[in-house]
Amino acid sequence: MTLKEQLDDAMKQAMKARDDLRLSAVRMIRSLVKNREIEQKRELDDQGVIEVISTLVKQRRESIRLYQEGNRQDLVDKEEAELAILLGFLPAQLSATEITELVTRVIGESGAQGIKDMGKVMKVLTPLTTGRADGKTVSETVKRLLS
Repeated sequence: MTLKEQLDDAMKQAMKARDDLRLSAVRMIRSLVKNREIEQKRELDDQGVIEVISTLVKQRRESIRLYQEGNRQDLVDKEEAELAILLGFLPAQLSATEITELVTRVIGESGAQGIKDMGKVMKVLTPLTTGRADGKTVSETVKRLLS
């Protein structure tokens, strides 16, 4: 079953269960997927849908951080609930140890020597970690290991 089909099923289940938060999150994903398809003039595959969801996850994490700084716990709770729903549609997230192992392997394969080779390493890592790890975490791990 494709990710788009999973989203359709999730929307139907949320409607039946009258789960407004889940329904809203799934509709948001479907809307952005449709907009991306219109922009690219082609239907998105699972990887394209994962990229859309990853963008939404990144936005939610940033919103949570800003709401916490502004002492708006009500909005933090809403964003965290949406984040949990979004993460449910992504592949299993990589742990910090798995990210470190993956970065170490890519650094060895690419022959990166120092921080100046970070772009080369990130170019290889990005497709491997999209939807499975936060880009900021991956970037920080690469910096740490190349320093």
